[in-house]
Amino acid sequence: MNTKPGIIGKKLGMTQLYKEDGTVQRVTVVDVSSLQVIGKRTKEKDGYTAVVFGITDAKEKHLSKAQQGSFKKANVPAKRTVRELRCEEDFAAKFEIGAAVNLADLFQAGQIVDTQGISRGRGFTGVVRRWGFAGFVQTHGTHEYRRHGGSIGTNMTPGRTLPNLKMPGQYGNEVVSILNLKIARVDAEKNLLMVEGGIPGPRNGLVLVRHGVKGRERKKR
Repeated sequence: MNTKPGIIGKKLGMTQLYKEDGTVQRVTVVDVSSLQVIGKRTKEKDGYTAVVFGITDAKEKHLSKAQQGSFKKANVPAKRTVRELRCEEDFAAKFEIGAAVNLADLFQAGQIVDTQGISRGRGFTGVVRRWGFAGFVQTHGTHEYRRHGGSIGTNMTPGRTLPNLKMPGQYGNEVVSILNLKIARVDAEKNLLMVEGGIPGPRNGLVLVRHGVKGRERKKR
């Protein structure tokens, strides 16, 4: 389990920066301006160590009584999304309940990070778009089978379709992790984190950014 220091944020979209040598740097902008610590988990009480983050302000009428009580206990505004990140005890000790997160204390430019988000859902798609199948030949009598997936099993042995076969279905809307991305810039005043490359998910979607486990920069194609 990854227990490296990290935060959750809101993906604003992508933009580009210019390096000193004039090359263009494509970055994903992550906003953590509304991120607050609303709780902690300790080994003595809960059996593990974690920090509970809340992000994006919400109206109390949209929350349950139990949720409203937890926010009042932490003395923080109601949050729409709550996430619990397991971490080391040293990292959890840096935060006070109700305090905002200072990006400058967690990340710095050039640092390697791991990111995670929920990819954009593309609905029900066929095998060509979902899995990259080549399809059938376009001539020589092919009729209505150009984008089909081909055989999905045998007649007698085993006489059934085996599990995990690549077939049509929902494409996207799943958790995707991208490892070893580089921090391009940290804007502590506006609480913006700029990560080189793309992070899965739509605009305003939640993303997770942690310190890199492997710590090696991705090779550019």
